[in-house]
Amino acid sequence: MLLDFIRPLYERRGPYASVYLGAMTEPERETHWHSVRDQLERADPATIDALEREATRPAPGRALFATHGDVVLAETLAEAPYELAVWSPLPHVTPMLLRRGENVPHLRVIVDHAGAEVTVYGGGSPRRTTVEASAWPLQKTAQGGWSQKRYERAVDEAWEKNAVAVAEEVDEQASRIGAELVLVAGEPKSRSYLLRHLGQKAAERVTTVEHGSRSEHGQFEEDVERALDQWLDRRRGELLDRYGEGFGPTGVQEVARALREGRVHALLMPGELPRRVWIGEGGTQLAADAEELRSWGVEHPVEERADSALARAAAVTDAELWFTDRVDDVAAVLRY
Repeated sequence: MLLDFIRPLYERRGPYASVYLGAMTEPERETHWHSVRDQLERADPATIDALEREATRPAPGRALFATHGDVVLAETLAEAPYELAVWSPLPHVTPMLLRRGENVPHLRVIVDHAGAEVTVYGGGSPRRTTVEASAWPLQKTAQGGWSQKRYERAVDEAWEKNAVAVAEEVDEQASRIGAELVLVAGEPKSRSYLLRHLGQKAAERVTTVEHGSRSEHGQFEEDVERALDQWLDRRRGELLDRYGEGFGPTGVQEVARALREGRVHALLMPGELPRRVWIGEGGTQLAADAEELRSWGVEHPVEERADSALARAAAVTDAELWFTDRVDDVAAVLRY
């Protein structure tokens, strides 16, 4: 999981109010908010007011993070979390990350002779664009006569020109978000033309899915979710294999050292880690021992949950975060 979407949380000094709410109607939320608010007695009034405006809106599960009168991040969760409200030095993001699932930057492309529908998942909310057909002949006919082959050749050229335009859009969007996957569905010959004209980076990330057209998605979304799950399983397996081969430390103290040095490519966590560590204001300032932080010049170390401190350090160093039951404690796969 890439953590760029939570990085804004660490650009604001805490403490933070972290609120998790289940699915309720607006009247239910308004009633329930009073008990939630009572758990945030140390929070300032401006932060409470900002949270109330978000918390009383009807929605599925919600994760809200606020400080100094602003809701810095509000996430809608498909699965309602357990309800929680805490006031702490860092935002308590682990329940959200566990329910949000791994965020895979990817493109979903449905292509045909007339163009393509390209949906971008990464760097914010999904964005859909349409690549339209050129004003060339697009349909082959059985007219016969001396001009038949010339007409069919013109249609083939039109299909290929459209594929070039689609490929340019896919290459640009894939580069912009650092896409890990390019999932392609649609008319077989148009898919073939598209693959022929994609740049190397995008082409290396293509997975073809069987179902779906621009007029009728059908099983396209199911195929896409299956392909994403398979990619995630492979990726998690690769990281675990690298870790198993001895390419990384285990435990908060050793992992924290690697994070400070900027050497962590991916964190592997078994789930929530509520045990306490010590942190400073810097993103990678965490240690199991307060004296260790003081030796680096942190005058006033404060206690915090290990998972919150590790998530911050991973986010500010561009490290990935993966949850897996194949580790008993936090572990890391190193960049070098």
